Amino acid sequence: MTKLSLGKSSLAVSPMAWGMWRFKGSDVKAARARVEAALAAGLTFLDTADIYGPDNDEPFGAAEALFGQVLKDAPQIRDQVVLASKGGIVMGTPYDSSAAYLESAVEASLSRMGIDKIDLYQIHRPDHLAHPAQVAQVLTRLRSAGKIGEVGLSNHTAAQVSALQAHLAFPIACVQIEFSPLLVGPLYDGTLDQALETGMGVMAWSPLAQGRLADGPSTDERVLAVRAELDRLAAAHGVSRTVAAYAWLLAHPAGPIPIIGSQQPERIAEAAKALAVQLTRPEWYAVLTAARGAPLP
Repeated sequence: MTKLSLGKSSLAVSPMAWGMWRFKGSDVKAARARVEAALAAGLTFLDTADIYGPDNDEPFGAAEALFGQVLKDAPQIRDQVVLASKGGIVMGTPYDSSAAYLESAVEASLSRMGIDKIDLYQIHRPDHLAHPAQVAQVLTRLRSAGKIGEVGLSNHTAAQVSALQAHLAFPIACVQIEFSPLLVGPLYDGTLDQALETGMGVMAWSPLAQGRLADGPSTDERVLAVRAELDRLAAAHGVSRTVAAYAWLLAHPAGPIPIIGSQQPERIAEAAKALAVQLTRPEWYAVLTAARGAPLP
């Protein structure tokens, strides 16, 4: 799988990433097998977060800790991946991007994973009580100290990205957004336009709309309409519906990097097929029309 530059950063990443939101359990060998399945598929860009754990009925930091156990079992994996993590969500607060908290959060993430540096550190969600100048100062210190490599933002608006960038002497590597053939807001809210303007990278979480585009009962007419268009694409290109969904994202000129959330090795391997799918404009716009639930103007 050919690697690409993540925005204007120093990172070279795979065009699809593997997400570790559902990375859980205590079986280190099974966890290692899932990581190695991602690597075998060419997905060497791994995305985790310190908050991944409680949603799986596990402690805060559990996903990072499990990955740390995998690295302890197979230390050679560290040099094979670009590792992204996120911080700034505090259970019960809920957001804290103060200097003191981010410094402690980065140290805690490094300790849990047993590593010296996080390649890409992302502020998970915007903290409205943190001035972007102060956030920029702490991120700059952490970067200068070698604790983090590059900086990204997750779930921030285009204006919030600009506000932080105004106080940084280096470019923000990427923004991570929810984007799928069902949730198409980034096409209209300025997020993808900003990426095209600045050359910033884009990561797309929940590319299957939290599973709503996969098989399963649904009474939502818009979901059914998008599924039907994706099925037409899938049949035309000889792939599955999920692969067609990933291909739809990859077709955008901003180069969104879909984050594959599956923990099943066969599904992880299948996802890479999307890189070979070339959609026509009528095919792509048919999905967008279905997602909008109304004809394009």
